[in-house]
Amino acid sequence: MNGFVFRTSKAIAGSLIVSALLAACAVGPDYVAPDTQMAPFHNAKVVADRQTTLPAPSLDSWWTGFNDPELVKVVQRALDQNLSLQAAIARVAQSRAAAQAAGARLLPTVDANASYTAVHQSTQSPLGTIASAFPNYSRDQKEYVAGATASWEIDLAGGLRRAHAAATDEEQAAEAAQLGTRVTVAADAADAYLQIRGLQAQLAVTQDQVDTDARLLELVKARKQAGASDEREVAQAEALLRQARATVPSLRVSLEAQLNRLDVLMGAQPGTYAAELGTNAGVIPDVPAIGSADQPVDVLRRRPDIIAAERHLAASNEAIGVALADYYPKISLAGALGFDSISASHFLSAKSFQPIGTGALQWRLFDFGKVDAEVKSARGSYAEALAQYREAALKATEDVEDALMTLSQTEIRAQEIQQEVAALTKARDLSEKAYRAGSITLTDVLDADRQLLASRDDLDATKADAARAAVRTFRSLGGGWDAPHQQVARTN
Repeated sequence: MNGFVFRTSKAIAGSLIVSALLAACAVGPDYVAPDTQMAPFHNAKVVADRQTTLPAPSLDSWWTGFNDPELVKVVQRALDQNLSLQAAIARVAQSRAAAQAAGARLLPTVDANASYTAVHQSTQSPLGTIASAFPNYSRDQKEYVAGATASWEIDLAGGLRRAHAAATDEEQAAEAAQLGTRVTVAADAADAYLQIRGLQAQLAVTQDQVDTDARLLELVKARKQAGASDEREVAQAEALLRQARATVPSLRVSLEAQLNRLDVLMGAQPGTYAAELGTNAGVIPDVPAIGSADQPVDVLRRRPDIIAAERHLAASNEAIGVALADYYPKISLAGALGFDSISASHFLSAKSFQPIGTGALQWRLFDFGKVDAEVKSARGSYAEALAQYREAALKATEDVEDALMTLSQTEIRAQEIQQEVAALTKARDLSEKAYRAGSITLTDVLDADRQLLASRDDLDATKADAARAAVRTFRSLGGGWDAPHQQVARTN
């Protein structure tokens, strides 16, 4: 027994040495991250020249830069409770388990087993017919078996190591996708919140206009009673009042939709947090400054979708090695150490000891081009992943350029509308005074009223759009998660 154990141990040690020597000989191309060269953002200057009262926040928590505690509360609640984010975390756990399983295939598998068998032998069976002719034959037979078995595939061509590396890359891609979901959830929650504030402001403007038009209607009715006006002017004033009132339902529908959207983003049933957002209704937060020093390479290193695309590319590169490994032989070792006895009294004796050792060689010599096809497929998948990565990089810079331009131009538009509202407010007040004095007709007052209402409504919507454009800019820059050096270094 000792001699067998010595020889088995020697064989296993030899296999370990051979496997270690071949460890550096894994077939397939070694992965090299793509080098993407891009020019600086051509719209960065328009954002750098913005005049703002709030400093630029850290990209990691950009929502704190709007100086709105309720916005911070909403985004943080969404990050804590969002169900899509929880699903992404679960997908990371699945990918991590898959990588662990792929790594385990590189190591031996050891199983323990034990069995007890009792047989009442048939004397009519082939074995029973022969055995029953011997003296002292007993039809009752028992067998006791216990031991351990081990098996191990020696990774000669490195296919298992390539598969483990690919699974690890996919795990990292899942982690990046989770971060991407986090960025999306934070941006969507902020977007819904800002739309709510904008719609609340529009409702306030509309209600103010309704009150103004109601006072105007009373004024026209008073002038009619005094003989200074007619029924036509009363009808005109009443129509203007009803027109203002008619805009309220559509605004409330839009507001309800955004409130429900925000509740779902926060992992709650619609209607849960609506009352909280009734405070400070209509107050649209100011837009903070946005750092403009980032270059395209910085954005590519930070954006989770680009990190995920690069990790998928690395995994597809390892898949080529997995496919190429099938061209080479596969060697596996198996062994068992145990006891086999028909008597319980001799079960653990030296005579019952039963070691077994086997080795197997498998080499695919002819398969009608199956391995060739698998290698071509793997190379094609890599080419596809490379094209997708490059396209993702271009779309990332497109997002940044569009966001920068949208923010700057929306703010310029808001400034112009602000001046327009001031001028129209003055014109409307003067028109009402002139109408009271009988200098102009009601039509002039109504026209001034309509223009002012449209302009004030447009101003609030534009202010909200400017804040939303800032959110889009932060999102396009990859803001919303802490990017330590070891995370972004993968795309160097």
